[in-house]
Amino acid sequence: MRRRSSIRAPVAPPPAPFLDHPAFSYLRHVLPWRVSQVVEILLALVVRKVWGYDPYLSETAPSLGRWPVSAHDYQQPLSLGDLDRLPTDVIVLILKLLGSKEAARSSLVCSSWRVLVSDNRLWIFFLKHGKEPFETVVFAETQLRSRPMMYSLYSHQMSFMNIFARRAMVPGSIVVDGGSGYCKYGWSKYAAPSGRCATFVEFGNLETPMHARFRYFFSTVYSRMQVRSTSHPIIVSLPICHTEDTEAAQMSRRQLREAIYSVLFDMNAPAVCAVDQAVLALYAARRTSGIVVNIGFNVTSVVPVFRGEVIYELGVEVLRFGASKITTFLKELMQQRNINFQSLYTIRTIKEKLCYVATDYDAELLKDTKGSCEVASEGLFTLAKERFQTGEVLFQPHIARVHSRGLHEAVAQCIDHCFSSEVTNDDGWYKTVVLAGGTSCLPGLPERLDKELRKLLPRQISEGIKVIPPPNGADSAWFGAKILSNVSTFCDAWCITRDQFAQKPRRNIW
Repeated sequence: MRRRSSIRAPVAPPPAPFLDHPAFSYLRHVLPWRVSQVVEILLALVVRKVWGYDPYLSETAPSLGRWPVSAHDYQQPLSLGDLDRLPTDVIVLILKLLGSKEAARSSLVCSSWRVLVSDNRLWIFFLKHGKEPFETVVFAETQLRSRPMMYSLYSHQMSFMNIFARRAMVPGSIVVDGGSGYCKYGWSKYAAPSGRCATFVEFGNLETPMHARFRYFFSTVYSRMQVRSTSHPIIVSLPICHTEDTEAAQMSRRQLREAIYSVLFDMNAPAVCAVDQAVLALYAARRTSGIVVNIGFNVTSVVPVFRGEVIYELGVEVLRFGASKITTFLKELMQQRNINFQSLYTIRTIKEKLCYVATDYDAELLKDTKGSCEVASEGLFTLAKERFQTGEVLFQPHIARVHSRGLHEAVAQCIDHCFSSEVTNDDGWYKTVVLAGGTSCLPGLPERLDKELRKLLPRQISEGIKVIPPPNGADSAWFGAKILSNVSTFCDAWCITRDQFAQKPRRNIW
């Protein structure tokens, strides 16, 4: 019987981890055979150099230059010999296939690669293919790197590679938007708020002291999100509660902010950031200066903001009606037509689906404006002129028996105050009007407000005015906080820790 040979066949080397990637298969398919082979060897070299893993044995590697095998070779900047002659576009394509993390580590291969990896264009590519829109990232990293009163800090330019790395290291934050109607909360790394509840200003028993109510509120948020208060930074948006520029109003705003900091630090939050709601709505529109028109639940506020700060001395205009009054007016109109419904939820649903703001109210009265929508479990509803009469309350409050100025008049007065002020020599900062709040999503509202403002204001003031619809619907402030909480300098520049809160004078609290 013939004896079996004890000599084993050579074992094939394990393949590089990503050589079977569909993207690389496509690259190998479209490139000529020789170039494809060179690229494959280059990828294998990167794997060995960066991960310390040799996908090919040295004796099986094709002879395209000496393969470094000694410890000395790994300590010195590696020269790739003939491979250094590869077109830059090919290497960049390889880096894109590797991904951001592996591309950063591949800068260890050689000095020429180190320069190539640090090229802004490569990291712009990675940022453009990230979760956040590239325009939002650029706005955040150029405008929000420091608080408004600290523009000198973090002013040096950073490479996109460093920005990418620092943004990846920013911890996820809990975002709480304390609106006037209800509060939105969720993770800063998520696409939208994860839950809603009563706003912290009205949470629980109003006769309970503020500290106790706030503690109950934040305990509820932490419980619903199933996280410990000690695990993540938290960013809170503050609604406009006291609009005057008097000492009493300043004290009230400061007490509200201090109460939130105090409660959260008592709950051992690692870091806290509190920002005005109107400012965050402006950030959501990728602006730092402008006028925010926030149509809240009970009131509508017109807030001038310059470089991320509410300018109370110019006057915050407040209208004593909001989304609740508009919904109630629609309810009355439907009752006049004997249209039956079961709850206010039905009214809100119909308002969101059918109502709009007429560009020309008188002309709209002469048109056939019938529209229908279906509400689950209640059937089909049909409205006619009620569709645009509902939104007309914003411009003619008297039709709903509300004694107040119209929205356009309040905004025009705010713009006039800004024009007359000496905040800055640039007269364009107040010509950006950003809408916020759920009711501001009514179709036709931006166009109607723009039209009315141009009627009321002189041409030298109205020229260049731009009315921007709510960038993220009813959740604009929450998304503004999300943008801010993902800035690469968020924890250092915007948050305050417990020790800082204890040491900082109360009159200068952020």
